[in-house]
Parts: sequence; structure tokens; C-alpha cells
Amino acid sequence: MKINFTLFAGLLFCTCSFAQQKDTVNSQEKLSEVVVTGQFEPQSIKKSVFNVRVISSRDIKNLAANNLADVLNQYLNITVRPSGTSGRSTVSLFGLDAQYFKILVDNVPLVNEAGLGNNTDLSQINLDDVERIEIVEGSMGVVYGANAVSGVLNIITKKSSIHKWNITAAVQEETVKDEYALFDEGRHIQSLRVAHTFNDNWFVSVGANRNDFQGFLDDKNGKDYDVNDQTRGYRWLPKEQLNGNALIAYNKGSFKVFYKFEYLDEDVDYYNATVQSGYNPVLGSYTYADDMRYFTNRYFHNLNATGKLFTRLNYNISLSHQKQERNVEDFKYYFQNKSEKENVTTKDQSMEVLYSTGTLSNFFTNKKYDLQVGYEFVNNQGYSLIQEGNNLFSPVRKTLENYDFFASAEIMTTERFSIRPGLRFSAQSKFKDQYASSLNLKYLFDKGIELRGSYGSSFRTPTFEELYSKLIFDGHFFTGNENLIPETSTSFEASLKKSSFIGSRLQVSNTFAGSYLDVNDRIDMALIRYNPDTGNPEYQYINISKYKMWNFSTMNQFRYRDLTFNIGAAVVGVSRKIENQVFTSDDKFLYSFNVNSSVSYLIQKWGTIFSAYYKYNGKSQQFIEGSSGYIISDIDPSNWLDASIRKTFFKNQLDVTIGARNICNVTNVRQTNTNQSAGHAGDSNVMLAYGRSYFIRLSYNLNL
Repeated sequence: MKINFTLFAGLLFCTCSFAQQKDTVNSQEKLSEVVVTGQFEPQSIKKSVFNVRVISSRDIKNLAANNLADVLNQYLNITVRPSGTSGRSTVSLFGLDAQYFKILVDNVPLVNEAGLGNNTDLSQINLDDVERIEIVEGSMGVVYGANAVSGVLNIITKKSSIHKWNITAAVQEETVKDEYALFDEGRHIQSLRVAHTFNDNWFVSVGANRNDFQGFLDDKNGKDYDVNDQTRGYRWLPKEQLNGNALIAYNKGSFKVFYKFEYLDEDVDYYNATVQSGYNPVLGSYTYADDMRYFTNRYFHNLNATGKLFTRLNYNISLSHQKQERNVEDFKYYFQNKSEKENVTTKDQSMEVLYSTGTLSNFFTNKKYDLQVGYEFVNNQGYSLIQEGNNLFSPVRKTLENYDFFASAEIMTTERFSIRPGLRFSAQSKFKDQYASSLNLKYLFDKGIELRGSYGSSFRTPTFEELYSKLIFDGHFFTGNENLIPETSTSFEASLKKSSFIGSRLQVSNTFAGSYLDVNDRIDMALIRYNPDTGNPEYQYINISKYKMWNFSTMNQFRYRDLTFNIGAAVVGVSRKIENQVFTSDDKFLYSFNVNSSVSYLIQKWGTIFSAYYKYNGKSQQFIEGSSGYIISDIDPSNWLDASIRKTFFKNQLDVTIGARNICNVTNVRQTNTNQSAGHAGDSNVMLAYGRSYFIRLSYNLNL
């Protein structure tokens, strides 16, 4: 269907009618200079030994971002990998997938049905109560343990307010390419958040969000299409999410404690392209399809306390219980009466985690020295339904634990030069004990020049799927491997940053950075043999790969009065050597080039912000398995551009944002050499997005 322009015209008319108001956009929405990720205590970005990138609440509002996938598309070295067939969106950093990148909420790794902190579905992370997002690239194994190989992303949520009451209600309507109808097509979002400050000590907030994505048809014909020509269903699956959160915080002096609860309920509908025919004496001739529905539930509990022991030592302790579970409902959809019959629900995957981490710091009176010691305890109880043969399924239940202890010191040798060494020991229930180490250096020159360097070693433990999965049917043989060992990695980074003022109003910040990463014993699914009885290939996860990466990037920011402009570029080289029982790949470096840029301009008189975000993903290459060995596959470049106009009315109570995502209309990009037929390689398409879409968001904010 085409866009229902009537609704958008009506909303646009309402927006223009309010334009006579002269309220201004809140000028206090500025990038926070205080960061917490990887720090002994909250401190400014300049004082941090790490290069911390911050995504502010202002950027989130300008993008009208509802989940993490909406935001990360625009950032350098980060690639969001969506899947229209599964509904999942994951992140890749420096060419390494989501298993090497750790996602945290208030310094606690977030669970998913297959792991903890890594391989997280970005579309399941709601941003309604987010204060800012902090990203640190590079090895963070000492501070955050297993799987923090390429970096960490830490979501900092709101825990206080300057107002006694804060009530925010929002609605957002968004097209899905050219498909939109008020209830049946497009993306429809509603949210409500209420926060109350009782007094100087107590703060509470509750929130709820509904995100209804009606799917993307493209060249498909939806669920009620009953012709067996393989065009039934959706190109991107329909998905509905309900998110809820609650927080209670207490603050008195140096003592702070908060409890946070989050809940996710997600339904994803899969409609089979194959239409089948049947007959019985009651119904006569009929048509039906074998469809599925995926139900995901997540519970997140986090209790955190910070304060002082013996009037000096700073402590920070978190205790978290989390569970995410996915169930699959199989049913037959009958076209004659549009009914579902023979519904059977099966538990597919789950992960339940008991997690705790804590630190002690500020051991010395001399501020030139500091020491932090800490622990981390993880109990993962995993469940997966595996297929061991045709129509033969069995459950696997396993518990994985680790007990970690770490320490790091910060030494200010001079007012300009600081050193931070660190070491972590991890006792594993399934694997040999693991170690991580790091050394960070920072030197502050004159004229706003900052030099940072770091060394880090880290490790990635095999996932539940890599250890225990089985998919065996009709000549297909893909299995996990309980004998896998953790991957180990070494990284080096260096960066130079200069901040300066030109004249009285132009502020310039330039950063140049380089990094190198070496991963050993990398885990991959590989061909291990051809079955001597059937001749069919058999695949298994094994420690077969080596991975090397080097990166050079620059990020530059210019601020002049109410204009902010950012531009960055990065060159990434990746060498990946894969050896299995049959083939060995080349280990030469393959390169890619990326550019990102953003601009925002505040017109004080109108109270309006104009924003645009651009990302160029250059051509990339990778080795893939062909019929006679590993061959190079090219992925074509793509351009991504988002733009918006945001204006407030009625003394900042009404916030209206109108914009467009994916203005360059990216859908699929070509990937070469993916289809092997009769010894010849053909091309295919990689599905990146569903094309250009438009949105309008109305947010009402009441502060008392």
C-alpha cells in the first residue's frame, strides 16, 4: 500500500499551527563531560585514560531513536547488521561481530537468550530513560571480563531529576519505506514515563513503551495471500515489543543506592511462503500454511550501592538477576476462515543469570596514587532445544560459571603523565583459568593536546550455541563442540587529541587514533569431513581461525555559536586465516574505508534544531567458503543519511520532531561470489534496510 498522506498532512498542519510560539529548545542539552565507563570514579573525558565516545540524549532525541539500532548506524567503525528474516539487529566493530562487543546497562552486562553482554539484539534495547551512551573501543578485558575484546557500550540511565514531578508522554508514527496506514502498516510507537522526586534523598520513576512494527511487504503479499507462488508473507517480519521499567533511588551524603527493573515482551510473526492444500470430509478442499510465532521475554533486576567504607574507601557493588527466554509457537493458518489451529508452543532457548560485581578504590591519601580491586561472579544457566535428527529434538541444560578478581592502579607520576596497569584472573567452571592484562598511558601536553596509549590482552569464552548446538536433518550436519577453548587476543592503541579555541567563539577538537588487534584460536563453523557413508559434508564449531586488524581513524568537531559540525574517517584492514580439514584461506589484509559526519544548528529565535547524520560504508571484502576453497567476496559500498527538525512549544512542554531515515534509500547491496553452482560463483544481495522512511514524533513534557 501507499503512504496515507492524510495523517501526515494533518500532523504537519498542527505543527505549523504551533510555529507562532517563540519558546526555545532547551539550551542546557549539551554533551556531558563526565563519564563512568572504565573509571575508578566519575570523571571528565579529559581525565579519562580511555578514549570514551559519548552519545548524548540530545542526539537520541534528534534521531527520534526508540532503540539502540536506530542510533548506532551513524557511528564510525560500528556496523549494525539487521535481519529481516529473524527480526534481530546486532553490532559489528572493526569487522568483529557482536560476540566480541559487550553491551552494559549501568555497568552490568545485559542478558539475551544465548549469552550475557554479547550478541545482543539492539532492537530489544529501549532508550526512553537513557541519559547517555558511552562507548570505549579496544580491549577492556581487565575491567569488564570475558568478551570485551573489541570494546564496550555502556547505557547510563536516568536516576535523578531537578524537578519534583516529570511526566513525559510521546507518540511516534513512522513509514516503512512507502508502506503506511494508521493501524495496519508502518511503525507505531507510544511511551509514557513518570518520575517523582520526593525530597533530597528519594527518587522514583516508572515507564512503559510499545513499539509496533507491522512488517515490510516489499514484493510479498502478506499473511492472507493463498496462492502458492512463494510470495506469501513479509520481506521484514512483523514485530511488537512492550517495554517496562521502574527505578527507586536513595541518596544521602556519599551513600547512593538504586534498584532498577526492566521487562521486555516481544512477539515476532513468521508467515511461510509455501501454501499447501488439503482435504477432509468436514472442510472439503482447503488451503493452509505452516506458520510460526516467536515469543521473547526478558526480566532485568539490578541493585547497586556506592559509598565509603571507613570514611575513605570508595565501594561500588552491583547484584543482578536476569532471565531471557524465547518460545516458538507452531500453528496452521487456514485461509478460508483466517483462523489458527493446532497451536503448539515449545521452549526454544533461555539464559538465566545471577551476576555480581564490586570494586574498592581510594586506598591512599596521596592523590598521585590510586588502587582499585574488584571481583565479578557469573552464574549462567543455559537452555537450548537441539535437533539431533529428522523430527528428533532434545533439550540441553548446562550451567557455566566464572569467578573473577581484578586489580588496577592509577599512578600520576606528574601532573601531566599518568600510568594505569591492570590484571584480571578468571576461574572458569568449563574452561581453563583465563587472564587479562592492560597498560594505559596518558600525557597532557600544552595547548590542549592529549596523548593516550594502551596495551591490552583479553579473552572470549565460547557461547552456549558454539558448545552445545546441534542441527542434523536431511543431509544437514551442523554441531557445536564441547572441547572448544577460549579465544585470546592482544591489542595496541594510540591516540592524539587537540582541543583549541579559534577566536572567541569557534571551538575545534581533532582526534587521530590507531589500533592493532590480534585474535588467536578464533572459533568458526568449519567443514570437518565428508561423511564416508552418505558423502554429505559435516560442519562443526572448532578453534580454527586467526584474526588480525589494524585501524586508523580521525574524528573532528567544530562548534561555532549554535552550529555543531562533526566529521570522521577510518581505514580498517583485516587479515583472517581459516584452516580446516579441507581448505586453507589466504591471510592477506583486506581493507575498507568509512566516513561519518553530522551537523546540527540551533535557531534560538525559533527554538528549533536542524540535524543531519551521514555515514558512508565503503566497499568491504571477506573470505568465504567456495566449492573448491576459500574465495574473496566483495560487498558493495552504501550511504546512510538521516535528517530531522525538532522544535519545542509552550515553554518546552511540547516537543515535535519531523524527519527521515535512510534518505539515500538503501535496501540491498550486492555481494559477489556467494552462490556456487556447477563450480561457478554468482552474486547475491545482502539485506541492509527497507528503504527511505519518514517519521513524526510528538512528545509532551510536564515538569512541576
